[in-house]
Amino acid sequence: MSVVSSIQSDVDLSPYNTFALAAKAKHFVELKHAEDIKELIAWVGSKQLPWMVIGGGSNLLLLEDFSGLVIVNKLRGIEVSDDAETYTIKAAAGEDWHQFVQWTVKQGMPGLENLALIPGTVGASPVQNIGAYGIELANVCSEVEFYSLLTNSMQTLSSKQCKFAYRDSIFKAQLKDQVVISKVTFKLSKSWLAKRDYGGLQQLAEDVSAQTVFEEVCRMRISKLPDPKVLGNAGSFFKNPLVSQQHLSSLLSRYPEMPNYPASKGQTKLAAGWLIDKLGLKGYSIGGAAVHQDQALVLVNKANAKASDLLALCRHIRQQVWQSFNVLLQPEVRFITHSGEIEPSTVLGKPDAAE
Repeated sequence: MSVVSSIQSDVDLSPYNTFALAAKAKHFVELKHAEDIKELIAWVGSKQLPWMVIGGGSNLLLLEDFSGLVIVNKLRGIEVSDDAETYTIKAAAGEDWHQFVQWTVKQGMPGLENLALIPGTVGASPVQNIGAYGIELANVCSEVEFYSLLTNSMQTLSSKQCKFAYRDSIFKAQLKDQVVISKVTFKLSKSWLAKRDYGGLQQLAEDVSAQTVFEEVCRMRISKLPDPKVLGNAGSFFKNPLVSQQHLSSLLSRYPEMPNYPASKGQTKLAAGWLIDKLGLKGYSIGGAAVHQDQALVLVNKANAKASDLLALCRHIRQQVWQSFNVLLQPEVRFITHSGEIEPSTVLGKPDAAE
């Protein structure tokens, strides 16, 4: 049966985004076979419709109803091979990320445990170059397989070709809206050493097991982050900002306790959550949207929030942080309009000049 015949109309997307925002897709389909991608892309092309692929919907802010085709990635399957030094694991893009991490640890193939409990799917992980507790996807990904609209064929990029950067990749830049990711390949070293030099993992013993690291990461994330099934949210709403050494020195002269971490190109990463918390914004709300009372980096849908509530709250936070620290926070969440993803700045604007 043709996959086009399974396309539905006017589907409520609230179960498909972790903010639980009420938005509809004009057309909707679940992708269960990679060979169906070409037919779906041809269908939207013939009707000149926008389209987007979503996995767990855990990094989306749906600003309004979507006028085209929403493709929910349900591709499944895991393949494993190994040699003397590494495990090579190919995972289908629709696999749940956390369940995949849990499976690798249980199978005795460590290396992903620091990335436990990040919501979403395997296919979304390279787009954002997900990271946590000292590990980024770029450290463990060897290649990404996808259907290219540019060539109308399946293609593969190496990790280097993916141009991974902080919460960024080629899939958010040159190849944005040009690919449907089908598989991600991971290479995990058999000479595993726990990565425990970040945050609450520092107290773990040097000879700690991957299972213990996994459990500790889960414990810390659960203690910090609300469950989206209970309280709608998209995890960290803002990226941790990068500042120059000169800017850092100025900030530390006023706030010597400010957390900061070395980053590339001589820059320093600040903790966005600390900046927001320092301004007393935990629990602050606009309409049905609020800053989480325990984790300032997380915005929540506490009472049937509208997208406009979250936008207003985001603007307010950016304005306050800019005025107090001269730091511009950038959303980590993807902003989606009726025709697709947009740059957040197009709807957020720029904060007013610092007073």
